[in-house]
Amino acid sequence: MIAQTASNVILDSLDGNSQKLDGGAMFGNAPRAMWEKWLTPEADNRVPLACRCLLARGLNGKTVLFETGIGAFFEPKMRERFGVVEANHCLLDALAALGLSDADIDVVVLSHLHFDHAGGLLGAWEQGMPARLLFPNATFVVSDGCWQRALAPHARDRASFIADLQPLLESSGRLELVYGLHTPALGKSVRFHYSDGHTPGLMLAEICGENDLGGIVFCADLIPGAPWVNVPVTMGYDRFPELLVDEKRAFLTDKAARNVRLFFTHDPKIAIASVLFQHGKFVVDNPAANLQSASLDA
Repeated sequence: MIAQTASNVILDSLDGNSQKLDGGAMFGNAPRAMWEKWLTPEADNRVPLACRCLLARGLNGKTVLFETGIGAFFEPKMRERFGVVEANHCLLDALAALGLSDADIDVVVLSHLHFDHAGGLLGAWEQGMPARLLFPNATFVVSDGCWQRALAPHARDRASFIADLQPLLESSGRLELVYGLHTPALGKSVRFHYSDGHTPGLMLAEICGENDLGGIVFCADLIPGAPWVNVPVTMGYDRFPELLVDEKRAFLTDKAARNVRLFFTHDPKIAIASVLFQHGKFVVDNPAANLQSASLDA
């Protein structure tokens, strides 16, 4: 079945709070001699990372935000531990630069609920104040698989979740769990793909192009940035690396065949690129640092 085309959608990449994490953890099985050519480490071995979000206006008649980045919910001690650079909520500032606020967002799509992808749902940390949920008018779209993982995480990844977040989402009355290819809030304009290699239930949202060609897919942590297009490269944070490699190969084969562009959340230099299969491996093509009021087929 061919999905409905989101032909009139306007797209913007939005920078959330940036982060610096250990390069060895980010590149897992790749030696430093290789990965330091991709991202230059600082003296403490940390590499710069974006927490980039995608805004789509006019998508199924709605203003839709794909992910919220890490945000500014951490207290200062934890912010330093996890390498969050800015204390202010950068995503809210990016929305304001477009004349929007979190109240203007109709739908927030979350690939999964790790804090560097969902922390921006919460307001900035304030001394003595409880966590508070932003986006008061939004439907929160989450896969059932990643929701169940967030409710009962394994000891291996428990620290990746925000304990206060799940109760706030549930009590909002605006949580929409996804079980298949589409969800009511977005109709046929968005198709979901799934991956379990990074975390169970990871949901990859594709804004569908005409006749199932073109379009853009939010790659989340299946492919955090251009260096990870190299199929064997995984992260130390991935739960099931061998499964992820297989999922990535199938995912990239499909996107290259249909000319679906890849949107990267963690790449500090590249927001979007096409993918080609050349000389036995996948490579990025026509990379761009950002999207500014772009059409889906631009």
